[in-house]
Amino acid sequence: MLRISQLRLTIEEPLERIPNHIIQKLHIKEEDLLSYHICKESVDARKSNQIYFNYCVDCKVKGEERILKKKLKDVSKTPNEHYTMPIPGVIGMKKRPIVVGFGPAGMFSALLLAQLGYRPIVIERGARVEQRVKDVEAFWEHGILNCESNVQFGEGGAGTFSDGKLTTRVKDPRVHKVLEEFVRFGAPKQILYQAYPHIGTDLLRGIVKAFREEILALGGEFHFHTCVNDLIMEQGQITGVQTNNGIFESEHVILAIGHSARDTYRMLKKNGIAMKAKAFAIGARIEHPQSLIDHAQYKAFAQHPRLGAAEYRLTHQATNGRGVYTFCMCPGGTVVPSTSCEGAIVVNGMSEHARDKENANSAVLVQVHTSDFDDDPMKGIAYQETIERKAYQVAGNTYHAPAQLVKDFLSHQPSKALKSVKPSYALGVTLCDLHTILPNEITQAMEEGLLGFDRKLKGFAMDDAVLTGVETRSSSPIRLERDQQEHMSLSLKGLYPCGEGAGYAGGIVSAAIDGLRCAEKMIAYYHLEKDSE
Repeated sequence: MLRISQLRLTIEEPLERIPNHIIQKLHIKEEDLLSYHICKESVDARKSNQIYFNYCVDCKVKGEERILKKKLKDVSKTPNEHYTMPIPGVIGMKKRPIVVGFGPAGMFSALLLAQLGYRPIVIERGARVEQRVKDVEAFWEHGILNCESNVQFGEGGAGTFSDGKLTTRVKDPRVHKVLEEFVRFGAPKQILYQAYPHIGTDLLRGIVKAFREEILALGGEFHFHTCVNDLIMEQGQITGVQTNNGIFESEHVILAIGHSARDTYRMLKKNGIAMKAKAFAIGARIEHPQSLIDHAQYKAFAQHPRLGAAEYRLTHQATNGRGVYTFCMCPGGTVVPSTSCEGAIVVNGMSEHARDKENANSAVLVQVHTSDFDDDPMKGIAYQETIERKAYQVAGNTYHAPAQLVKDFLSHQPSKALKSVKPSYALGVTLCDLHTILPNEITQAMEEGLLGFDRKLKGFAMDDAVLTGVETRSSSPIRLERDQQEHMSLSLKGLYPCGEGAGYAGGIVSAAIDGLRCAEKMIAYYHLEKDSE
């Protein structure tokens, strides 16, 4: 097949025009084009008077070698990007592998193990997704928090209650495996080629269930409401895990715990598992009218049916040396209560697939360096916890999130009343001055960042925009150290730290890729013996 990396259509040209552009580009007859499919789609909105869609397409045509000899611009042979399943190793595995945690990393490691006959045992501290949705809604509607089943803990991981973004800057053939599996389990086919694919929380819930059902059908096993509270070790080798529901024995454990399992981090520290502090970021969610973002990005073409809700990604370097950036932007979405522990406030963003709510929201985050907490991994967690508890106290010891208008934040004045932008946070907000919650070095950088973003995206620092705090769980403050080649813990044989919670990923796709990598490393050495338990 041939790959054409640049085919440009105007916004008014339908997809059905792509074959015409292929024929024109390759200088071939209509009957010579046998088939084609879209590999990538992106929007070019740099010109105010016209918007273009750029496509990368793979096509099957007659006389491909003859066309390649012409050396046409942007035309090449299609590379092999298909995922190759690993070949099981020769060492026998006497007990089935364990996967701890069923977020994206755990989902994909368990899926691959199941597909190759390893019948993994999945241990998840939270609830299955059907019950988890009910628990989350009970918190959002009535303030009833379940500390083991919430936005952070439960089947599907934290990404289940998000925008379901599948963007990644990782260049890896496993990306295709990840996207194709999502489509197979119910995601729209467009995610295979969109430049900024997303699924949406409403679709993700059904997809997560479909993952579980396939793993079960392939011989896997699930234990929900089961929290690992200790490791069982013999002479530097893991032999099992102790949970609130008993002992599970195995010498092969993928640890995909997620970034909010603070009690698990402390248990790992107690057991001497190698770890180190990692930089992370904190800040607040900002909300604008989605219509403002649409007009800022698409000008006269805002609300065009082919464009959908506009998004953005912005960065700024503050004078105090800290990077400021937007994160997990949710077009047409909501700000959601996301704490996993009582007496603390945490916020995150979420969108449904349609992205049709009134507000756009995004985290505005500032880098936190390891030197801010003496390079001690546990102090990074304490840094987060202090801010989360202070937010709760400022909100009157309630789960009403602290909030402030951007104008007031920039002038260091507590907000007294909301204006045109109505916060979407389900449990309501308490107006305040966020400077009383966030450290000075963070607010200073945020102020500069807001003004810098406004120069790049007109209206970003509008007076009425609302900042809702606090966002502290964008990534883990800890990295569980592992061998670069084998992905095994530096301090415990048979333990594979994996995904965001281990400090090796930063989103759904990168976590899923890391889950595949860890499973591949295990598979490369071991096969499951027929009489294994």
